[in-house]
Amino acid sequence: MQVKIDTKEKFHAITINESNLAANMTADLEQCLLPILERDVKNIVLILKDTQNIDGAAAECLVQIQQSFYDAGSSFVICELTPNVEKSLETSGRLELMNVTPTESEAWDIVQMEEMERELLNGSDL
Repeated sequence: MQVKIDTKEKFHAITINESNLAANMTADLEQCLLPILERDVKNIVLILKDTQNIDGAAAECLVQIQQSFYDAGSSFVICELTPNVEKSLETSGRLELMNVTPTESEAWDIVQMEEMERELLNGSDL
């Protein structure tokens, strides 16, 4: 699976350079994304601007990966969906389960807001 990773201060911007995300790529998705939870910077902005099709298994894999990030106190935001992918996710009912923004800039904003929320919540435990 072809990806481009751009590491920022608070997150990794990961662009998937594949036109089709299929069931046989779910292991690759997990191997690419889940290890980031072991790093100092644990948040992901996943950019799908090059992806034209996504099947149900790959979509479900992304939902599960996103949940793993939120369970670990990290952010996982998907952005720049192509119309075909957005329609496929909406039709399957998975779009409403995902944290999706139209642009990468808006995804950055979500990550920063979630980071602030976590800091405030952790600070209130003192």
